[in-house]
Amino acid sequence: MQRKMQVTRMDLTPITEALQRDAVWVVFVNVLLQQIGLPVPAVPTLLVAGSLAASPAQAGQMLAAAVLASVLADGVWYQAGRAFGYRVLSGLCKLSINPGSCVSETEGRFIRWGAWSLVVAKFVPGFSTVAPPIAGSLRMPLPRFIAAAGLGAALWAGAAILAGWWLRAEVQAALETMSRHGGTAIAVAAIALGAWLLWKIGQKYRFEQLAAIPHITPAELMKNMASEKPPLLLDFRGEALIAQEGPIALATPAHLDDLPRVVSAWPKDHDIVTLCACPQDATAVRAARVLMKRGYTRVRPLKGGYDAWMRQLKGHEHGSG
Repeated sequence: MQRKMQVTRMDLTPITEALQRDAVWVVFVNVLLQQIGLPVPAVPTLLVAGSLAASPAQAGQMLAAAVLASVLADGVWYQAGRAFGYRVLSGLCKLSINPGSCVSETEGRFIRWGAWSLVVAKFVPGFSTVAPPIAGSLRMPLPRFIAAAGLGAALWAGAAILAGWWLRAEVQAALETMSRHGGTAIAVAAIALGAWLLWKIGQKYRFEQLAAIPHITPAELMKNMASEKPPLLLDFRGEALIAQEGPIALATPAHLDDLPRVVSAWPKDHDIVTLCACPQDATAVRAARVLMKRGYTRVRPLKGGYDAWMRQLKGHEHGSG
């Protein structure tokens, strides 16, 4: 029995000692890495750090370190969004196991909430990293961005540190339990992580099944647009991107929410092309599926979306020249 206890015990003393000795730096580095986009959870560290705070002054230093790290990381993404626009956001969405309609959903949230989206971003899974670059691409004034990002970081980190201090007895008891039953804790964590990964992979698989419909290429679309009966175009780029890049000739701006109203007068046997500026043509695919369910029989998403269409137009212009 003694041998078994020694095998399953996981000594967390070095971790807690490191937090007690260098709590401010541990919090700073952990939060910075998470907010940059690495899969490093910060809330558990903030909870433990709060439970180990010896005084309100030390807790305040931890909070300041967390806010500074968060704002620095957000500032990097803000400047990237300002310099490279939607390419940064699209790249971040592509890193997701299930990018879905990440771009359009993020912009939709930002337009609805404005600066408050940066305040609540830390509390919305998946939104924390993509909100700063969208703020940069939309040219939010830097002082306003810093104020909103700082307030959001203070509320998020402050809540975790305060919860750790308030529940310090329970947190320490949990750490002791993990020390005594380290093998079990690791197994439970591994099972939870595996379940989450399976769920995300399942989402990705379902989307791939959803996207398995005929697409139209930019070259085919250009040829069809010159025909006697050109297809009807639906542009699912966000309002800000349309304002930034300009409208597409003969295209009707649309959102998934009001799609039935936009196409209510369109013939159901007419060619319709949906396009977006998102990874895997996600919004265009979803829109095509919605229209098919409503009886529209000739709907195809544009393969490669807005970027592919612009490359086709530029190639055509150069060829003509």
